[in-house]
Amino acid sequence: MLQEMAGRDAGARPLLVCDLTQSWSPTGGGGISTYLREKRDYVLARTPHHLLQIVPGSEDRVTVNGRHIFVEVGAEPVRGSPNYRFILRTGVVRELLAQYRPDIVESLCPWVLPWTAIRHRRAFPETALVAGYRTDFPNAHVYRVARDKFGDTLGRGFRWLSYGYAEITYREFDRVYTLGQDARDALARRKITRTDILPLGVDTNLFTPAARDPGYRASLGLPASDGPLLVYAGRIDNEKRADRLLGMFRALPPGLGAAMVMIGDGKLREGLMAEAAGLPIAFPGFEADRQGLARALASADLYVSAMADETFGISVLEAQAAGLPVVGVASGAMPDRVPPTLGRLAAVDDVDAMARAVAGLWAADHRAIGRAARAHVEAQFSWTSTFGRLFGEIYPAALAHAARRVESGVRPVWRLAEAQQAG
Repeated sequence: MLQEMAGRDAGARPLLVCDLTQSWSPTGGGGISTYLREKRDYVLARTPHHLLQIVPGSEDRVTVNGRHIFVEVGAEPVRGSPNYRFILRTGVVRELLAQYRPDIVESLCPWVLPWTAIRHRRAFPETALVAGYRTDFPNAHVYRVARDKFGDTLGRGFRWLSYGYAEITYREFDRVYTLGQDARDALARRKITRTDILPLGVDTNLFTPAARDPGYRASLGLPASDGPLLVYAGRIDNEKRADRLLGMFRALPPGLGAAMVMIGDGKLREGLMAEAAGLPIAFPGFEADRQGLARALASADLYVSAMADETFGISVLEAQAAGLPVVGVASGAMPDRVPPTLGRLAAVDDVDAMARAVAGLWAADHRAIGRAARAHVEAQFSWTSTFGRLFGEIYPAALAHAARRVESGVRPVWRLAEAQQAG
């Protein structure tokens, strides 16, 4: 049995791999949405494998394209994030998993669906489970929201409980990958050790300085100026600290002649639009067209982000691929994405320091810095490398652990609890 299962690696025979996530937007943006599309293209063009992707949708729907099966499970929209939905009908997901019997299930978000995958393995223990720990959610999501609502003490308590949930959840997986060393270290402190680092990639053919449109600023209704056009692309919400960008803009020297475009949607968008009335700031909304986003980035001069909890920063890499220097904050993955040669970092929430960084970067040789940023992404980041590592190293390690688990008869924590209750 062990030798048979160990042969089920990502190179021995065609596998059925399942992606399972809540974080899907049918109209474009979002790091996981991009990952799913790029993975689909890689699997179909470069591997013999089959890919099943289960995501939330407006209704139940199955679309088959050769070796790619795309399943939408009807789900309600997420309040304040109209481009996203949240699956609560886990029974439907369980039925799908039982119907297709994937060799590997990759869980891409922390809420609800990881335990759907774990419960599926109760019935099919040979299934290898892989998790992408893409956001340090106890800190980035739970703590910051709870702190703002209930104060720091209760916020810390909720964070502690969330790390406990993460420990119980991710120790059930055969392999967990993070996007950087900091997140991997955080998991290690919770005794989650079957981990890897998986850097993501960028489509440098799409995101390129060649997509620049000299008429882009005018198309937004922004005044002509010799000053920089700043751009941010992402959710306009509290997690991304989007309001700090408005504070930064107000702190810029009046003579700089800057303008800014904030691309995206979210809970803070309408309020920030009202606050920014009379300022040269455009809020064009969510950009559904990836080519349109590439045009916007290439047509700006500097990329800005106040996000303190980036676990990788795919939007930063896309901006760099478009030839932009970056102004960010010295936290999360941002120091890895933006070394001193490619931009400037300020302290978290220090909007005055961010403004000084923007002015200083614009006064420097920003065009040369942008060219260096483009060269850096071309040399270091590609989707081919990402998925080569996923299929060549991470998946085989997960399959090997699943084989050992089945052969040894080791019971997961939930099985031990069931046995104790039965006794």
